[in-house]
Amino acid sequence: MASKKVLIIMSDASSFPLYNVGAEHKTIQQPSGYFLTELAKPLARLLQEGYQVTFASPLGKEPTPDPLSLSLAAFAGNFYERQRETDLIEKMKRENGFSRPKKFSEIGDEELKSYAGVFIPGGHAPLSDLGDDAELGRILNHFHAEGKPTAALCHGPYAFLSTKCAGGKEFAYKGYKLTSWSDAEEKFMETAVFRGEVTKVASSLTEAGAEMVEGIATAMGKITEDREVVTGDNPMAADSLGKRFIEKLKGE
Repeated sequence: MASKKVLIIMSDASSFPLYNVGAEHKTIQQPSGYFLTELAKPLARLLQEGYQVTFASPLGKEPTPDPLSLSLAAFAGNFYERQRETDLIEKMKRENGFSRPKKFSEIGDEELKSYAGVFIPGGHAPLSDLGDDAELGRILNHFHAEGKPTAALCHGPYAFLSTKCAGGKEFAYKGYKLTSWSDAEEKFMETAVFRGEVTKVASSLTEAGAEMVEGIATAMGKITEDREVVTGDNPMAADSLGKRFIEKLKGE
């Protein structure tokens, strides 16, 4: 019987670096974390299909939600949808160890074999601590080598860069078609919200050797599939990415 266990990769960070801020061109830390709907929508689908989820992060700290992702604006004013997703995370804290994720270093190679797939939600937090984590690189290299379904959304694909940090390996996803939060979307955020410069996910992945596929702004978001990997561009893609990830877990 196929495994019904999925590993969910979280960041420990509650902020990310913002460069060239103000006339002094300072670097500051901008509050952030995981983007609620990007975690909650795929998670809800996984649980509905009977999958067991394990949360993991670099140091095992309680994940922080991005403040922007908790606003009613992020839910287009849908109070009830925000409440459902907030309640789901509270349930994960009570029942699934969300407040105490496993440290990457605690997940041995033997345990990795028990997972059917891996999922990395977005929010800007991955920019702080996932792209250069050698233990995460080891974990992702396992899923890559075994061809196990791998899903990442928005800023989540930045974590793929960690595969370069594991034992002198090359970027595992070189030549893969991937979709992430685009440079254009980030530049809009820099101007309209942050007033500073942010590390660009798409450019970073392109430099590493990925073939980036940009989405067109639609209500459904854009997802791209290449071999074992499915990636999405922004929160609008959360539901469709979760659906396709589960289909891949089922071998469809």
